[in-house]
Amino acid sequence: MRLSDTDHARVAGAVARAEANTAGEIVTVLARRSDAYHDAALQWSVLAMLLMLALLASVPGMAEAVHATFEPWDEAPSPRTLMLIALVLATLTFMGARLLLAWRPLRLALTPGRTKTRRVHRQALALFRAGAEKRTKGRTGVLLYVSAEEHRAEIIADAAIHDHVSPECWGEALAPLLAKMRAGRPADGIVAAVERIGAILAERIPSKENDVNELPDRLIEL
Repeated sequence: MRLSDTDHARVAGAVARAEANTAGEIVTVLARRSDAYHDAALQWSVLAMLLMLALLASVPGMAEAVHATFEPWDEAPSPRTLMLIALVLATLTFMGARLLLAWRPLRLALTPGRTKTRRVHRQALALFRAGAEKRTKGRTGVLLYVSAEEHRAEIIADAAIHDHVSPECWGEALAPLLAKMRAGRPADGIVAAVERIGAILAERIPSKENDVNELPDRLIEL
């Protein structure tokens, strides 16, 4: 979900206009995704393997049928042979699941929503600490972080702002962004969120004389 140069200019312009009425500094970041979720793929693969073992346990004749397919003239398989068949089937199931889940859209679809929310928040917090926290004289930095593939966004504010704005206010700012993201209009969503963030900051931290632009207005794409 890469944005065009025009989209970048629109977002930068929205940030500049929003900051004109507040001492707050807004940083916007658009990430393609916040995590690869390989651990989720591993967990699903282990679950598939365990389900195969459970199937073999609940259908005792399944292992014998597999043995008969490859060795139709043999006598009844020994317990050792049955255990080997179970091991092979479980291994193949695990490897097959891992291969399927190498396809990122499927891996992302099977990742629980709460996990996505935690990973997006964790990444947003890391970026805020690296690029906005304590980077302004009055500690008035605000990060708007958008993670495209998860369809999630976070707003994280520096110390001077955090205690003066309720989570509900930030939620109202994110609502139009998420709606437009789902509609395939990320630039419109980011601009709408920036405008709302600017209005919130203007009410609580109005601009001061000789304000300096301390953080970049441009949209950062990762």
